[in-house]
Amino acid sequence: MSDVAVPGENTTRSKARSGVTVLAGPTAVGKGTVSTFIRDNYPDVWLSVSATTRTARPGEEEGVHYFFKSADEFDSLVEQGDLLEWAVVHGVNRYGTLRSTVQAAVDDGKSVLLEIDLQGARQVKEAMPEADFVFLAPPNWEELVRRLVGRGTESAEEQHRRLETAKLELAAAPEFDYVIVNDDVSRAAAALVDLMGLTPHHLA
Repeated sequence: MSDVAVPGENTTRSKARSGVTVLAGPTAVGKGTVSTFIRDNYPDVWLSVSATTRTARPGEEEGVHYFFKSADEFDSLVEQGDLLEWAVVHGVNRYGTLRSTVQAAVDDGKSVLLEIDLQGARQVKEAMPEADFVFLAPPNWEELVRRLVGRGTESAEEQHRRLETAKLELAAAPEFDYVIVNDDVSRAAAALVDLMGLTPHHLA
């Protein structure tokens, strides 16, 4: 399989283009790396900024990296239906996508990319089924294991837990409209941008 976007089982060819593309995939597949590459090289793509209850880290800016919310503020967003999706990450902090910022970008005619986890993608599908859903897949299982272990950011126990979760996440690929294999970040990014209806460019 190459990095070219391959239609998934649920592809709807007649689906009206909503301006919103959702990118999800298993742990360690490189979603963040691909989205960061797109942010740095494809200014025509508007990447959604998440709201979170965690505190800002040094160098992080409000509205640029995250929208920082108190627990009470986040509760209100959930209660009022102001989030397209949200989840508790690692059992501590909450993260979510603000409906208002995504809608404002769509209204401005921007090509919107949401880089979220599988749980969030399913929530967005309920709220915005007209969006395009893209599954980022590893070239193979061995490469996914190599990437996760190579990060060196988790204990052996945590790595095992995440790999078990990744098996379930990989099985979700048929739920998506398209599958892009991340065997090269720049090519995967170009395939995604092309799928969004924009013109990829070749980088030096």
